[in-house]
Formats: sequence, structure tokens, C-alpha cells
Amino acid sequence: MEVSYHGHSVVKVIANEKTIMIDPFIKGNSLTDLSVDDLKVDVIILTHGHNDHVGDTVELAKKNNALVIAPYELAVFIGKHNINTHPMNIGGAYEFDFGRVKLTQAFHGSSYEQEDGTVVYTGMPSGVLLTIDNKTIYHAGDTALFSDMKLIGERHSIDVAFLPIGDNLTMGPDDAVDAALWLKAKQVVPIHYNTMSIIKQDPVAFTDKLPKGVGVPLKVGEKIIL
Repeated sequence: MEVSYHGHSVVKVIANEKTIMIDPFIKGNSLTDLSVDDLKVDVIILTHGHNDHVGDTVELAKKNNALVIAPYELAVFIGKHNINTHPMNIGGAYEFDFGRVKLTQAFHGSSYEQEDGTVVYTGMPSGVLLTIDNKTIYHAGDTALFSDMKLIGERHSIDVAFLPIGDNLTMGPDDAVDAALWLKAKQVVPIHYNTMSIIKQDPVAFTDKLPKGVGVPLKVGEKIIL
């Protein structure tokens, strides 16, 4: 399995001959190395409805006939664009042909601002546990620190955790250190930083606070092989 980071909260997973994108915010993401025109994707998983996470989901899904997995209200909203969706809710899990997806809680907001300025409520924000071939990836989405991360760490053997460190809109580096320790992930990758001035952070300073070998400050386009 190949897991790569592409700026902001964009994560790509290649496994079992499928490409899975989590929160594909590409256009407008000054840090990404990806192009919507060139990207081939089979599955898109969304953590919540904010524009910088839904990103280019509709265009990508239509171009690739991709399945979109999202929290219920967000899946209904995306589905109105004639896209194949699979709605889920926090605490629920489902076995897909590529692996198992379970949604966890996240403490944040979730809404989508349309081009005309209207704001659509898109349900509860979530984190994602993606398990493929006995390897588990945890993408926390946008969230504050919460104590149930301890339970997530106790009940799941997490190989890689993607945690927001930007502060202001999500937890900052110090809280993310606590999250990493509670989750007991083998590797931790910082996300959701430096795409805006208000979330500017040093990813290496964050990973240096973690046990040796745990923190992995992936540069854009770099990958982990599981």
C-alpha cells in the first residue's frame, strides 16, 4: 500500500489497484502537486463539508465515475450532482471491495459555501479509519483534541495517523502531540497547515516532539509504503 501527502489535508492511498483520495482540495491549494486534469481516482472519502476539504470532489467524481463516501448529509448534497455516493454516520463502518471504512467523531463544523454565497449544512464532521490488508490509516479530518482519541488508539492498531496541526481552526501542535500519544500510531504525519497565514506552523518542530521515529513530516508528494 502506498500512502502519500499532497498539501493541506489531501491524502492519496493506492492499494489493491485502486486510488483513494481523502479530502481532495486541489484547485486553490497553493501547496499541492496534483492536477485535477491528470488525477485518476476510484474512491473519494470526505471528512466534512468545508470547501477546503470537499475541494474538487464533484469534478473528480464525474470525470472518473468515482464513488464518494461521506457523512450522511454531505453525501446527500454531493449526490444531487448525479454522483454515486455512499452515506455513513459517525461510529458506523462498512466493508467495501477495497477495504473497510469507519467514521469517527471530530470536533469542528461542517458546511459548504456555494458559488452564489448560500451556505449548505452538511452534517457532522468526522475522522476516518481506513483499513486495507490489515493496515489502518487514521485521517482525523479537522478537529480539536478530544479524549476519545484514547479509545480509538486502544481499539485500533493505527499504522499511520494524519493529524491537523495548524491551530486557530483545528488543534495546534501541542494538542496534536497529545493526540499522537493517545492514538499510539506507529507513524504520525502533520496536515492542515501553511495553506493560510492563520495556520502557519513548522511541521518538523511538531514531529520533533514525538517519540523517535514516530513523527514523519512528509513533504508534498512524499509517500509512506505500508
